[in-house]
Amino acid sequence: MSRGCSWSPARADGSARHDLRKARRVTIMKIGIIGAGNIGGNLTRRLTALGHDVSVANSRGPQTLTALAEETGATPVPVEEAARGAEIVVVTVPLKRVPDLPSGVLDGAADGFAVIDTGNYYPQRDGRIAGIEDEGRTESRWTEGHLGHPVVKAFNGTYAQDILDRHRPAGAPGRQALPVAGDDAAAKAKVRALLDELGFDTVDSGGIDDSWRQQPGTPVYGLRAGVEGVTEALAKASPERPADLRG
Repeated sequence: MSRGCSWSPARADGSARHDLRKARRVTIMKIGIIGAGNIGGNLTRRLTALGHDVSVANSRGPQTLTALAEETGATPVPVEEAARGAEIVVVTVPLKRVPDLPSGVLDGAADGFAVIDTGNYYPQRDGRIAGIEDEGRTESRWTEGHLGHPVVKAFNGTYAQDILDRHRPAGAPGRQALPVAGDDAAAKAKVRALLDELGFDTVDSGGIDDSWRQQPGTPVYGLRAGVEGVTEALAKASPERPADLRG
């Protein structure tokens, strides 16, 4: 889920990021983002603002990411280099583009790295995907098969603008919660910690085979609510895909 963004922070150059890291006294991570659309672009903005070392890639090449790099201080790279040294890799491309990602796209990532999958299946955009519709795989299980690495599903039902506008400190009134699904407990914990740092509570929605609870057409998809509301919405989900989301 995404919305357009016109928000433009001051450029986060190297010296500013260094000062921010010293002031925050937190662990700075190397993060790779594959996909620079609304979600990928706004995650680049927030993560660099927090002081993280972000590499960002898209299908059109690093030369098309000059403006985003100048705005944020992120490093534009070819897709093949986005995961190099990364502790977290965010894959945020249309589902139909996942099979087109280069072989070994995650090669060179740091030991124990986590992959965040933000993707959603929209048949009208992606075409009919038999592995999802006929074989009953969840969207993220299908993506996982193409990437060859476990994923953690997060941000798939989040409005892109909310990444910039709705983050709140821990414990603040009205703090929004996001569902997170994944099979790897350590990777899921790493992703939930990052979301907390980004300013969002999280709700564990189960493993990847349970991630249908947060796919498009479910009560939690696009929901702006706290932990209680998100938990209730996940419990109300049906595994049956809505008719308008079938190919």
